[in-house]
Amino acid sequence: MNKTIIKSNRVPAAIGPYSAAVKTGNLIFLSGQLPVDMSTGNLELSDIRRSTVIIMENISKFLEENGLTTANIVKTSVFLNNMEEFSAFNEEYAKFFEKDYPARECVQVARLPKDVKIEISAIITE
Repeated sequence: MNKTIIKSNRVPAAIGPYSAAVKTGNLIFLSGQLPVDMSTGNLELSDIRRSTVIIMENISKFLEENGLTTANIVKTSVFLNNMEEFSAFNEEYAKFFEKDYPARECVQVARLPKDVKIEISAIITE
């Protein structure tokens, strides 16, 4: 298997035994992203809308750095700590796509790292 670790200062660095992004063939697997404001290093813990925007902006910057756009995202996995906030999340998430949304699942989980409200991972094609 041909696997390349992608390092970037556009998304938070891995904080455990995993890579932030891995490329194999024409696919990039972007690990779960937390709502980290990359300009300050601060986590957004209180607002699902702002959290979603921060994550999607970080993903967009990562894509841009690699010559890609959100149109290259083929699948996302979304983890929410409260499904009551699904509509607010969904409204912000949709703004990052022009058409032909990626495949996605969205599930509620009991708890997320650092007690954030949301985590999003992505599979991207070149």
